[in-house]
Amino acid sequence: MKKAILIGIDYFKKGMLDYYMDELDNLADSLHINVVKRFKQKSDATTSSHKIGKGKLDEVKDYVTLYDIDYVIFNEELTNTQLRNLEDVFDTAVIDRTLLILEIFAKKAKTKEAMLQVEIAQLKYLKPRLSAMRNSFEQQQGGIGQKGPGEKKLELDRRKIEKEISTLERQLKNIVTVRQTNRKQRRDGHIKNVAIVGYTNAGKSTLLNTLLEYDQSETHQTTLTKDQVFSTLETTTRRIQLKDKRPFTITDTIGFIANLPHDLVESFKSTLEEIREADLIVHVIDFSHPYYLDQINTTDKVLKELGADEIETLYVFNKSDLTSDIVPHKLNPSVKVSLKEGTNVKSLVDMIPKLLFKHDTTVVYKIPHSEGDIINLLNEASEIITTDYENDSVKIKARVDTHIKGRLKNYEA
Repeated sequence: MKKAILIGIDYFKKGMLDYYMDELDNLADSLHINVVKRFKQKSDATTSSHKIGKGKLDEVKDYVTLYDIDYVIFNEELTNTQLRNLEDVFDTAVIDRTLLILEIFAKKAKTKEAMLQVEIAQLKYLKPRLSAMRNSFEQQQGGIGQKGPGEKKLELDRRKIEKEISTLERQLKNIVTVRQTNRKQRRDGHIKNVAIVGYTNAGKSTLLNTLLEYDQSETHQTTLTKDQVFSTLETTTRRIQLKDKRPFTITDTIGFIANLPHDLVESFKSTLEEIREADLIVHVIDFSHPYYLDQINTTDKVLKELGADEIETLYVFNKSDLTSDIVPHKLNPSVKVSLKEGTNVKSLVDMIPKLLFKHDTTVVYKIPHSEGDIINLLNEASEIITTDYENDSVKIKARVDTHIKGRLKNYEA
């Protein structure tokens, strides 16, 4: 197993650096990298050339040499110059938080879409850092006013990367077009959508599987759940029919994390559009985590960047069996649950359709037997309360949304 040390700059409020370093340790562990030591640097001792000061630089170098360390991992994103300078000093691979997350995403990506998204983000990360890559090529000095062979190769490599990014983005666009068509078909069928969001490992996939246990349709599939960061990168959409309620779709999205690389968010925006177009967001929170409020803020920040911060949100405080904390009063509507223990799950299941369909109204329709398509539409896209068959028509009392109400105005009894 490869050995690594972590380096963190203490810019944070008391205790927060340890939290981020724990998170960094978990990220490294998911790549089977064993963290053997942590170093901290005071923020007022940082430098632009090496990020850390001379004393800390020497201390880390001695440790790397003595214990034959494979990776030096920084909690900060490093510049091209800092990467090159640090690798020169340590004579080993230097990785920043961004690259570590990109590597994890690359490992976890399974679908063609996720693979394309990760590769685009990786190339965008690599492009400005080409000259810092160890042993990539040797910079050679040219004559005055001329570019040396190394500089020319650097430009050629950058152009090659730009071309590859364009090619990958075209491929991604084609995949996105297909998904947008599927989403439009759901919309045309008047099926509302719920998006599950939250910090990585908060219990999102567990929530989806829990809701599927209440599904009244004939078949459903569960999703992967693992106690690790970014256990899945694919968005998963399932159709759910709760008892005596009209069906809706529910989408489980990738987990968020502090300082999620901007290029990664950009690349995954096409996938995360499901959130922006949701009718209701269910924000799952690890209530037992000591910094759950910071995790909420991280998730809210990404939602704002996606333009989904105005959508009504139900806050689900999971793992409530592990804490005695009181839910913050400003986060409403909310529900405390333990998905693992099954505590208060029924309340959560009842709240979702209540919020999702709260603007529905009850209408009585009289529909001729000959207009079966209208009857089918009501059965598919509304909550049927009563159905009475008459000689030449069907009398249906149903709860419908504003779109259906307007469309079927002429059939109102």
